Amino acid sequence: MRDKAVLITGAGRGIGKRLATGFAAAGARVGLLARSKPELDLTHLEIEHAGGASLRIRADVRSFDEMCAAVERMRAHFGSLDGLVCAAGIQGPIGPLAECSPADWIQTVEANLLGVMHACRAALPHMIERRSGKILALSGGGAASPRPNFSAYAASKAALVRLVETLAEEVRDHNIQVNCMAPGGAYTHMTDEILKAGERAGGKDHQEALEVRVTGGVAPEKQIQLAMFLLSDRSNHVSGKLLSVHDDWKRLESSGLHPEMYTLRRVQK
Repeated sequence: MRDKAVLITGAGRGIGKRLATGFAAAGARVGLLARSKPELDLTHLEIEHAGGASLRIRADVRSFDEMCAAVERMRAHFGSLDGLVCAAGIQGPIGPLAECSPADWIQTVEANLLGVMHACRAALPHMIERRSGKILALSGGGAASPRPNFSAYAASKAALVRLVETLAEEVRDHNIQVNCMAPGGAYTHMTDEILKAGERAGGKDHQEALEVRVTGGVAPEKQIQLAMFLLSDRSNHVSGKLLSVHDDWKRLESSGLHPEMYTLRRVQK
């Protein structure tokens, strides 16, 4: 990843921040995109103190114009845009659909699905022109299986995976790879939202959130390693896939892939 210019949305906190600091530590030049200035400043400061290079970009993924401006700032500052990581997202309403606010439901789709579309649409023309690029989007719980009481989040993430699979086919001949990463459970502000929701989250999700709060969830190193693999030249043959940190993904570096492996259509045995 050394000297690669990577734009990361949602880089002010949570898994986006984890990936940003991890990529910077590996020598990448990182564009930090988020809505919160204090969070951007803190992440930038941590990267700077560790000897890394980063650029703060305050923007909202729900605005296509702001995403276009962010891409232009990346190219002006770093000279290129080699990779895009779409980590921005919100959990949305928790509870039965019959009791959810339609406005909150729509807002979740706007952030989690349309936000990724905006980022990809802004970055792709430059990647196509260079005939090179990597795009990675973060999926989440409910993307590959039902998730009661999280209908907005689950639906937006399932749609996101299909968007990635479709986009990968569109840009395959342009030497651009597009993939999805399931980062696993990690202690973030979303964990606290689930705990605060209590019974409305359902017993299974509430219990898992309690465990994540105690253990911290998936180690940051596992998430960073998979993300860096999918943003590196080692994964040039991997595109349109949904890979989990719990998958045996390291063997993919030296082996071929069946078209149906690691897709939204995967067969569970």
